[in-house]
Amino acid sequence: MHLSYYDSPHGTRIAYCLTPGKTDRNTSPGIVFLGGFRSDMNGTKAHFLEQICAQSGQAYLRFDYGGHGSSSGVFEQGTVGSWKQDAVDIIDHVFTRRDVVLVGSSMGGWIALRLLLERPAHVKGVIGIAAAPDFTRDIKNRMTSPERASLTRTGYLELPSAYAETPYIVTRALLEDGERQAVLDKLHEIQVPLVLIHGKQDADVSWKKARDTAAAFKGPDTRVVLIDEAGHRLSEPENLRVIANELARISATACAYTK
Repeated sequence: MHLSYYDSPHGTRIAYCLTPGKTDRNTSPGIVFLGGFRSDMNGTKAHFLEQICAQSGQAYLRFDYGGHGSSSGVFEQGTVGSWKQDAVDIIDHVFTRRDVVLVGSSMGGWIALRLLLERPAHVKGVIGIAAAPDFTRDIKNRMTSPERASLTRTGYLELPSAYAETPYIVTRALLEDGERQAVLDKLHEIQVPLVLIHGKQDADVSWKKARDTAAAFKGPDTRVVLIDEAGHRLSEPENLRVIANELARISATACAYTK
């Protein structure tokens, strides 16, 4: 799909790809993929969902947060809150406050949950793929005393990454903003479908996170789908089939909400 750019009102030049819906589906909710921490819109899941939506005629949006992929900005200057704002800005630009179903991977699952709480009239369903809400608290809880001292002294930490040769940079601003964006410290009553797909072999975000998230987001259609042999990425063909099936189910329910 053609790469486009949007100069957001908050200063980020957001790179995105939009798959238009078929004419007879233009009033149904758009599908939005929200990527993970230091990921971009060119991953396996993002492209797979694009193919699925093109086949079904659903409008589909994938994009890069500020400091990620092809968007402007410096990664180390971003926070969950600023990346959430990028998501709001590009969704409003593309769908002009039309109803959406959000598919969030890892950190993107956290951002999807924030948008569900802040925009309940427009978010008609959420799929979390190894969703990692409140992951900044997990980082803080695992920090050693020397790491805490280093964070205080320099304002950032370097953490090893299993997915890149260079370490993750975790800033004090990211951790502080994470407290403002936290969603698991209270009970939320929701009415739209929420499904949390998680691998039981996930070494980055425990499958128990899905259980805790479901407990915090109570609704008539809140579910956890655990995949026994899957890890964090959930990009194997059999995992993608699970995601596609859940998207089809939630999309059908979301369409019913809009009628």
